[in-house]
Amino acid sequence: MKFSISREALLRPLTLVAGVVERRQTLPVLSNVLIQVEGDHVALTGTDLEVELVGRTVANQVDGEGSATVPARKLMDICKSLPEQADIQLAVEDGRAVLRSGRSRFTLSTLPAAEFPNIEGAEVSQELSLPRGTLKHLIEATSFAMAQQDVRYYLNGMLLEIQNNLIRTVATDGHRLAMCSRPVEVNVEPAQKLIVPRKGILELSRLLDDSDEPVSLTLGATHIRAHTGDFTFTSKLIDGKFPDYERVVPRGGDKVIIAERAELRQVLSRTAILSNEKYRGVRLLLEEGNLKVMANNPEQEEAEENVTVEYSGASMEVGFNVGYLVDVLTVLNEDRVQMTLADPNSSALLEEPGGGDALYVVMPMRL
Repeated sequence: MKFSISREALLRPLTLVAGVVERRQTLPVLSNVLIQVEGDHVALTGTDLEVELVGRTVANQVDGEGSATVPARKLMDICKSLPEQADIQLAVEDGRAVLRSGRSRFTLSTLPAAEFPNIEGAEVSQELSLPRGTLKHLIEATSFAMAQQDVRYYLNGMLLEIQNNLIRTVATDGHRLAMCSRPVEVNVEPAQKLIVPRKGILELSRLLDDSDEPVSLTLGATHIRAHTGDFTFTSKLIDGKFPDYERVVPRGGDKVIIAERAELRQVLSRTAILSNEKYRGVRLLLEEGNLKVMANNPEQEEAEENVTVEYSGASMEVGFNVGYLVDVLTVLNEDRVQMTLADPNSSALLEEPGGGDALYVVMPMRL
């Protein structure tokens, strides 16, 4: 294997592919990126056995086809440190990978390409195509609510629900829930419900942009595969049953507050400074036309802020984890936010005024 390529042509796919590669691996070959040269095409593959990403690029000149695996992080760091527009020559000589650029020369260890594992996508049940920007929006609107390392393993990911002409993402960690739906022109029979693991969602999001260019999804019983331009992304699915999220969404709350989103977010962020570092609780006192936000901590320090809101009704006090509220106000992209409450013990429903394509549920705290 021997080829030359410009730094930029190699760096973009390499950076994305190296993101999948874990630093600490049980199998040494999983720390490596697989490089395959065929014709003038160069394919780079990284995997952690759960998620696999293949990036493709074109070489300037190929003197020998073949394949090899080289340490992903080291190769990426070398490429990053070379000057812009540098020309890179990569060759395998005597079982080692030699990278030359200008007056620099680096020799890297290799492992046999035959040892590199391949995520085999099983039988395909559905194929569909949708705009990249739509999928990116759905992921960004909900991914913050995914659990991390929860014993309920099915919460450590995102539910991707695909029905005829509708796609929906749902994420929850048991304390809050985020849901976003968008109409798309797809036909699926029967409707599909897939749980994509957290890492798969975050890596897929990095591949997407806000364009209307299509991303094609291949859904299988145990895998999901996405093709975008020069990249092919594959992730195993979580085998489990996602909670019935419809039951969690509170209905019939009679206390409706409308506030300026940016102002409320700043008030909550400031008040949070003096909340208990462990529980992060703030108290909201709702009065006609006004919302009072209060926090205190074991050092007897206190914060109190008032923010003008649209509300007419009985006064009520309720506690929340301030981080959960701030997360929602960060991803909502409207100028105003609507918050619906029923009583101090029921969850809050946050959405755009009048309802948008996303809704958020946050459980209260006893303070």
